[in-house]
Amino acid sequence: HKITRISPIKDKIKVKISDGTEGKIDLSDLKGKCVFSSWNDEKTFNSVFINKENNTVTWPGGIDLCPDVLYAKVIGKSLDSVLKSGAGV
Repeated sequence: HKITRISPIKDKIKVKISDGTEGKIDLSDLKGKCVFSSWNDEKTFNSVFINKENNTVTWPGGIDLCPDVLYAKVIGKSLDSVLKSGAGV
């Protein structure tokens, strides 16, 4: 699986996965903490994109999120169970 589309929605991102799975992920718990402090600027948060080299969800300044973690959050399972099942992105 790969992240095929991403849209920012006020402290959340909406992702679409190559298998057709879609979902919103709340990132408000990260906002303002350590490297994620740049997300306090809405323009920075909204500049999210898919890094085509490594399929990560990325923001300017080198902030990125692992697609396997995002996939697990969208389907409501633990990362460990996703990786063990081979259903990772």
